[in-house]
Amino acid sequence: MAFEGASKIWMNGRLIPWDEAKIHVCSHVVHYGSAVFEGARVYNTAKGPMAFRLRDHMQRLIDSAKIYRMVPSYSVDDLCRAALETVRANDMEECYLRPIVYRGYAQLGVNPTKCPIDTAIAVWKWGAYLGPEALAAGVDVTVSTWTRSAPNTFPTMAKAAANYMNSQLINMEAKERGFNEGIALTPSGHVSEGSGENIFIVWKGRIITPPLSDSVLPGITRDCVITLARELGYTVEEQSIPREMLYVADEVFFTGSAAEVTPIRSVDHVQVGIGRRGPVTEKIQTAFFAAVKGESPKHNDWLTPVRG
Repeated sequence: MAFEGASKIWMNGRLIPWDEAKIHVCSHVVHYGSAVFEGARVYNTAKGPMAFRLRDHMQRLIDSAKIYRMVPSYSVDDLCRAALETVRANDMEECYLRPIVYRGYAQLGVNPTKCPIDTAIAVWKWGAYLGPEALAAGVDVTVSTWTRSAPNTFPTMAKAAANYMNSQLINMEAKERGFNEGIALTPSGHVSEGSGENIFIVWKGRIITPPLSDSVLPGITRDCVITLARELGYTVEEQSIPREMLYVADEVFFTGSAAEVTPIRSVDHVQVGIGRRGPVTEKIQTAFFAAVKGESPKHNDWLTPVRG
């Protein structure tokens, strides 16, 4: 059964019916997690559907693939065209985009170099990742017992499928303990990120987010928020955050293509700030949604028309 609203998937240069998008059980990706992927959104605006920072997402996909020596035979421009074609083929005004590059079927064994490099793009309707009420009310999170990868183990700058085994453990543990989401620490005990989101804190008038060196994915929404916050006059710093700062921060919020800008109302049952979306988070949310909806002319270059 197709995900909501979806009927076709782009695979290796062709649009095919959703139910025909299949791979062999002995494909390398199934056994060894050899895939990199992206998550992007298309927003419905007054000028029609627009893909948000599409080229940046596709460039990060290529960069992730390069780290794993699995660069596809498609350029960034090719992938952007394919993504827009897939949205049009599914007749969607607003959707989530999932491009993936993976090692396909040839032989098994840890060394993947003889396996083909396949590419696919799926789209479907996906609302607020942590729930529509979370954008105002905030979410309850916990610091996970699972840590992010140590430096020189898994490259966290790559958005690789295998990295998300760690994310699954973080998220499942949080849900089992009654929380909406978990926050991972680095091996040295600094705040890293959520299972699938970057994190920011507001503390003493400054906005702080962990640096990439703290096992952080270079989030595209993270980059947008840094830009927007500085335009709003805030001081934004990238620095290591000790765990206890989560409990004393004035505000804490997640960012991500799926999560967008989601406030955190409590960490480990300790209320954050006023216990719901704070004023700084609200201003950043407003600026972010204005940008993605095409209501901020200054950032129209972040938008790519789906219909040309």
